[in-house]
Amino acid sequence: MINIIITSYKEPKSTVRAVNAFLKQDIKEDFKIVVVDPFPEVEAYLKENIKDGRVKFFLDPEEGKGYALNILFNELYSKNINDIFILTDGDVYVSDNAVSEIMKKFEDKEVGCVTGKPVPIDTRQIKYGFWSHVVFAGIDKTRRRLSNEKKFFECSGYLFAIRNGVITDFPLETSEDSIIPYLFWKKGYKISYSDNAEVYVKNPDNWKDWINQKVRNIKAHENLNKIAPGLPRTKSFFNEIKEGGFFALTLPRSIKEVFWLMQLYFARLYIYFKAFYELKKKKTYSDGWREQEIASTKPLD
Repeated sequence: MINIIITSYKEPKSTVRAVNAFLKQDIKEDFKIVVVDPFPEVEAYLKENIKDGRVKFFLDPEEGKGYALNILFNELYSKNINDIFILTDGDVYVSDNAVSEIMKKFEDKEVGCVTGKPVPIDTRQIKYGFWSHVVFAGIDKTRRRLSNEKKFFECSGYLFAIRNGVITDFPLETSEDSIIPYLFWKKGYKISYSDNAEVYVKNPDNWKDWINQKVRNIKAHENLNKIAPGLPRTKSFFNEIKEGGFFALTLPRSIKEVFWLMQLYFARLYIYFKAFYELKKKKTYSDGWREQEIASTKPLD
């Protein structure tokens, strides 16, 4: 059984798109889709627009994404480790082959987590779109290398999958795509990268939204030092410089993009400074639903 969990936040049109991206796939295994959202009107919209008994709705208690996932991990728990959870969001959608490509990786019984490949749908013709292409290309390069070397790496919260029956919960003080792979790694499982399983992502297109999203992500990962000090960090300030500093220089296709890249270097430096400053002032990461709305990543709603 495959349980596909789609976490959303009052984005009904985007969530319908996310659900349909799975329903149209040729999935050999039995599966169901659980949409998690704290707004009852989203459930009503789903029932109106999707007539498929495999699609269920779970009313999120609005205590955070991790809190809701922990509830579902317990409710949908199976002792059969061949059963799979696929985790994704309502504001993204997956490629037509995403499930089959993910399941291929689980044919290796030593694999416990599989992460898909985020692909930006933003245009390179604007600065923030170009920035998303640079960052995602760097992440793709790093995950390919670490996966081939059979080393630990963090998954993508946009799309990743885990075996059922291995964990029933995880700490809420950091992002699930970091701590869950580590819990599997500690139990002796491998992490695998399925670069053919794509997930399409709309990124922030203005400074305010970009800052809010990136600072929140940095705070989540910095909390790993407290709750999982033995975790091999793949997302950090120094790793970003080591893995992407020179690689990014190969990506610009014009003088304009070179200028934008220089701005990106300074912008990345600024968000780390801002995140560390706020952490020092005790403004820590919270698992609450989007304390600061990232409106520009929800184009359909």
